[in-house]
Amino acid sequence: MALALASAYYQNVNTSLSFWQRLRSRFGKSTTESPPSSGGDRHHAQAEASLRALLDDPGIPDAIRTSLAEDFNQLESMLGKLERGELHLAVFGRVSVGKSALANALLGEAAFEVGVLHGTTREVSPRAWREVAGSGVHVIDTPGIDELDGEAREQLAVEVAGISDLVVFVVDGDMTTREREALVLLAKTERPLLLALNKADRYDEAEIERLLTRLREHAHGFVREEDVVAVSAQPPPLRRVSLDSEGHDQVEMIRQSANIEALRNRLTDVLTREGRTLSALNASLFAGRLTDAVAARIVAARRELAAKVIRQYCLAKSIAVALNPVPVADLLAAGALDAALVTHLARVYDLPLTRREAGGLITTICAQLVALMGAIWGIHLAASALKGISAGMSTVLTATAQGALAWYATEIVGRAADRYLAAGKSWGDQGAKRVVTDIVANLDRDSILREAREEIMRRLRNSEVSDSR
Repeated sequence: MALALASAYYQNVNTSLSFWQRLRSRFGKSTTESPPSSGGDRHHAQAEASLRALLDDPGIPDAIRTSLAEDFNQLESMLGKLERGELHLAVFGRVSVGKSALANALLGEAAFEVGVLHGTTREVSPRAWREVAGSGVHVIDTPGIDELDGEAREQLAVEVAGISDLVVFVVDGDMTTREREALVLLAKTERPLLLALNKADRYDEAEIERLLTRLREHAHGFVREEDVVAVSAQPPPLRRVSLDSEGHDQVEMIRQSANIEALRNRLTDVLTREGRTLSALNASLFAGRLTDAVAARIVAARRELAAKVIRQYCLAKSIAVALNPVPVADLLAAGALDAALVTHLARVYDLPLTRREAGGLITTICAQLVALMGAIWGIHLAASALKGISAGMSTVLTATAQGALAWYATEIVGRAADRYLAAGKSWGDQGAKRVVTDIVANLDRDSILREAREEIMRRLRNSEVSDSR
């Protein structure tokens, strides 16, 4: 009964984990080491090949692809960006610090709406800026991180920053607590960051230097000191008063040009030296996160399948014990089913066990059970003997009780083996005793025994009806 459970699904899950192991080795170095500034073309080619392999890998089950459809679509977009040689630069910050104005100043045109109201930036759309070192750079303006319906847009802003190759974090004074938290959050995306003090025209030179020093302190460990710069994306017009020919005052508002040279120079320098490598690293980081997500779904699928296998063996063992009329012989049959259960679970996790290993694992688990549940095992043995000398309803009740205990014991054996195999054939730091103790403590024994008795009685009644026919 149990051995016939979901073999096709089990094979699909095993193939998928093999895929995950290949991908982790493929992206392992990319996600933990900063690549050198040279060799960008090589990194770019490697990232393209890796993303294509991830998209086309036949080992990913359709169900997992469907559940992660949005992520796979994003991965395909990133592959297209790599193939087109594009770099994405995100402008990030609070409402009204001048993000859109700064993005427009970089582009040299009013591509993004600028306003004083919360929520001016409603969506994200890359706009072409310039070509740097053979790559076309696109600027993305993001919604403010504290807009009125902020939670959803804040998440959107973080997601945009997460798929961009470089982020300019914009502030207009000393950093607030919320900005500091957002900076830490962005730093966790492993994206290169530049910090721009906008509206510098409001301060004198001494104040600007003090603010830059404070910002460098806030950003220490996240942003290089030379990448913290002062800019004026949209300085207010100058008011000039002059006299006309008749001696009347004439007021003229003179528009001032944006002063963003310090930021533009830093961006150009970083993108020239590291642009293609940054693009490749960003794509690899995203693919690495997607690989982890796929792996998590596969692990969840295996745990779900393992739970089904355990339940099937609990049922099979409890019925075998309840129906066996020979004293003690049912315990031998139960032991054989436990061994089959452990072997089956090992196949679910693609960690095959030899017969000797399976026996050793059961011995280890049962030794802990004997120490924890001596009374229950005593009842189990007494019920086995009673069953041979009882008759009629007494036999049914005794058999049902013994079968329920067999179900419960198998539940513990199965869950303990599951924990051991899910950890890669390891009991972990706590050891087998602690694992088994935790499982026993967390199981609702009465609920399991009640369910087992009801299921056994139902099966026995069905069996009696079938025999009478």
